[in-house]
Amino acid sequence: VQLQASGGGLVQAGGSLGLSCAASGRSFSTYVMGWFRQAPGKEREFVAAISRNSGATYYADSVKGRFTISRDNAKNTLYLQMNTLKPEDTAVYYCAADRGYWNGNYPLGRNMDYWGKGTLVTVSS
Repeated sequence: VQLQASGGGLVQAGGSLGLSCAASGRSFSTYVMGWFRQAPGKEREFVAAISRNSGATYYADSVKGRFTISRDNAKNTLYLQMNTLKPEDTAVYYCAADRGYWNGNYPLGRNMDYWGKGTLVTVSS
């Protein structure tokens, strides 16, 4: 599957931004999907994950209550709604897909099967 994230941009602290990730192919619904981010000088970190049928979601503590992950399998699209943004949310955001097992009770690792090109989110103070 090929993934393409979009929707990044510049936003003031406290603002909102929505990201999308378009997937090619007909098997989108068979993948566990996740969002990751990488800030300058830091390692890539997990942000949020969603199960194949949207029945389970999991968030990093740093974004819990502010970000919402969702997916539309009919449109082959993954979303990340980001509210109450903080300067520390500034990063390149990546979507990723995995074919493996996930029960929704832990964050996804960086060994995902497929990665999209990132989209830059900049939050000004």
